[in-house]
Amino acid sequence: MMLCEWKNFSSDTELYTLEAFEELIGDEFESMMFKDDENIPAFIWTVNFVIIVKRCSKMYTDISFERIPRNPVCE
Repeated sequence: MMLCEWKNFSSDTELYTLEAFEELIGDEFESMMFKDDENIPAFIWTVNFVIIVKRCSKMYTDISFERIPRNPVCE
């Protein structure tokens, strides 16, 4: 499911609000995608990046963010 409005989500240790996420990533939110009935998005798009949200543990909910440039410059 694609959302163009922010939906708060959390790990076992953090609550991710729009303001907290934008400060952490250093970019402005555009949209997010949830797979199936998950409570944590799989991908988040910002102005300059695609963020892959990765689960770091199977026993509890811990996540990390991998930033990939949306429009890389090749020289």
